[in-house]
Amino acid sequence: MLARDFKRVILVVGPFLLLVYVGIRRLEFKDSASELNSWFHHIFAPNWKQADELKPHSGSRPAPSGSTPVPESTQTLPVVAVPPPIATEPTHHEVFSKTTLDKKFFVIRFGDDDTINPNIIPHPTLDNTFIIIAQKRKKEEDKSSEHFELVCNAVFTSEGLSCLDTPTTLPIPATKTGDGKCPPKLAYIAMNIGPHDARVFHGPKAPFIVYGSNSLYACFGQFMQDFRKLGNWGFQPSLDEGFGTGTELQRPPPWGTMEKNWFPFWDLDGEIYVHHDVSPKRVFSKPSLDGSVGPDLAPMAAGDEACLAKYLPKLPPDLESIHQATNSLSITFCKRMDVNCKPSPENTFIFTIFQHKTFYRFHSEYEPYVMVFRQRAPFEVFAISKRPIWIHGRKRKENGASDMFYVTSMSWKTKGQRYHGYMDDVLFVSFGIEDQKTGAIDVTAEDLLTGLVTCLET
Repeated sequence: MLARDFKRVILVVGPFLLLVYVGIRRLEFKDSASELNSWFHHIFAPNWKQADELKPHSGSRPAPSGSTPVPESTQTLPVVAVPPPIATEPTHHEVFSKTTLDKKFFVIRFGDDDTINPNIIPHPTLDNTFIIIAQKRKKEEDKSSEHFELVCNAVFTSEGLSCLDTPTTLPIPATKTGDGKCPPKLAYIAMNIGPHDARVFHGPKAPFIVYGSNSLYACFGQFMQDFRKLGNWGFQPSLDEGFGTGTELQRPPPWGTMEKNWFPFWDLDGEIYVHHDVSPKRVFSKPSLDGSVGPDLAPMAAGDEACLAKYLPKLPPDLESIHQATNSLSITFCKRMDVNCKPSPENTFIFTIFQHKTFYRFHSEYEPYVMVFRQRAPFEVFAISKRPIWIHGRKRKENGASDMFYVTSMSWKTKGQRYHGYMDDVLFVSFGIEDQKTGAIDVTAEDLLTGLVTCLET
């Protein structure tokens, strides 16, 4: 009797167990495919450089300093997801939207198109209207090498900042890579067509665009153009600011294979400079209108090395790096509403955002920091965020990870405001989310710059 019952159980339960096993194997395969897809996006991340790792890693985050080393034989084992430990002090400086009801960031929408790496600047003539620009996100079925920057006029709706009409493509021509500039592992980049990861922003007198494209001097380089030449938005004309066509910017040697995220800045007299690197050491130079540059001027700021060594995030040997992220803006450290607030060389600075990148378990994360430096030579670093900025609405995960927010650009929110602002002025901070969509948050400069530590404290 027991034997017959056992056979019946096997006949009923056996196929069920087989189906469960097959289902689990399929899930494991899907997870693996998802990780490989994340790795592909990592290689094409806006701040990927040759110095970044050239193979995927599945390791966990490094253990805190002073903890017991993990035996080598267990380092690649999957990490069990556990709630993050309760912090004894804040790990981030959180910023909140000035206009959304829930104080969270808002989404940027380009109609039916998916986008990454967004930019916002106020429309020069239309009230409560903004020009938004972002890279069109390629769909998985799109196997072409072409890339486009989309643009439209946008207004705030219940769904976020949305295009008024169907977005159009910025007329930016493709460029060619110089012979032998891409190593074999990156040969596919030479087949790229079109701009990448544009930054659109105001200088003191005119708006500009900086974008990545195939380079004569490296595998991938940086180009700059007067944004007014790419459309008819009604910007105020000015004396020739140069860069009427897309001009490749050069840099002091040595060149990297993949050059990204350079930003121009302007001194108190309106002279332009280009900031190439913040890490492993600061590099900036004075460009000519043809894109050529003079020597690296960073060594003139003698105190920078000690300040950056003290306040930049400390990096392990692998899987983490520090990269420039946004354009620059000028800020006077007092409030516009204060009648005694007068800009001067002593209280007016330049600020930008850089990011601490990590890449663990096939997932990139970026922690943004503000860097403030003087607006007159030698442009020494003045202050850095003590803690990274947390954008309200970014989600944490149970395993200690969080949403990938990649900050791309900043602009003053007020119509007619260009490069310079005050502590009580509101600005947009724009970012991509998980390489799938775009968003931004509007905050005062004071909120963004709270919690700085100065180089005077070194």
